[in-house]
Amino acid sequence: MKRILLFILTNLLVMTTIGIIFSVFGVGNYITEDGIDIGSLLTFSAIIGFTGAFISLAMSRWMAKRMMNVQVLKPEANLSQGERQLVDMVHRLSRAAGMMHMPEVGIYPSNEVNAFATGPSKKRSLVAVSTGLLNELDEDAVEAIVGHEVAHIVNGDMVTMTLLQGVVNTFVVFLSRIAAWAVSRFVKDDIAPIVHFIAVIVFQIVFSILGSMVVLAFSRHREFHADAGGAHLAGKDKMIHALRGLQAYQGRMKDSQQTAITTLQISGKKRSALFSSHPDLEERIRRLQAS
Repeated sequence: MKRILLFILTNLLVMTTIGIIFSVFGVGNYITEDGIDIGSLLTFSAIIGFTGAFISLAMSRWMAKRMMNVQVLKPEANLSQGERQLVDMVHRLSRAAGMMHMPEVGIYPSNEVNAFATGPSKKRSLVAVSTGLLNELDEDAVEAIVGHEVAHIVNGDMVTMTLLQGVVNTFVVFLSRIAAWAVSRFVKDDIAPIVHFIAVIVFQIVFSILGSMVVLAFSRHREFHADAGGAHLAGKDKMIHALRGLQAYQGRMKDSQQTAITTLQISGKKRSALFSSHPDLEERIRRLQAS
């Protein structure tokens, strides 16, 4: 979830920044004397929407490393036995998945049982695991989770999410500006431009939150495919064992410790299904068992 939130937040900030710059310099003037030029606004919206999404994708690996304080494990470095085993595991599963370029491997400090994969392409990808995952779960479970993350890379989930986010962004920019224009019509002409400018930012944030539900729905859908990929690479029994291990860990967590949603599980705190990035663990296990 942290990776997904980073992507969505970066996308929103980039998209808002581009929109403000365009507005200040008068780029993409879609308001005419007769009202809104729908064609110009749609083109303007698509440019901002897809630019924001692809800049977020390009920054995803860099952002993840710095936000999560990831220590990248260089294969040629003098690694500890555990670090060497993790690098070898990621590379072995990546080769088994048909990857020509090995992803970067990293560890980041966190007591949470967590792991994520990110990056703008298969050639520039990253698989990172938390110290909590390595300490809490056994080798079979870690292997399955690594296989799950490698499957995300092989499936091209970040690129697909970027294209989806670009479409969502386009509608967010489009609708926010129509709504802002409508609001500005109800105020005096001398303050209408200021009201329109502020309303665009407010509506863009609101519509972005609503649009994130579409992105999160795709995220839930792709988790089943990544589970299947992890089962293929590491073995179905190991993947089910890993999910059971996450369930057991989830059950031991106290509410005060549940500060985030991990990549392979849903937080124990009750959340609306619309705002969950992952399906229920029991449902994921059930689907694996039925496959």
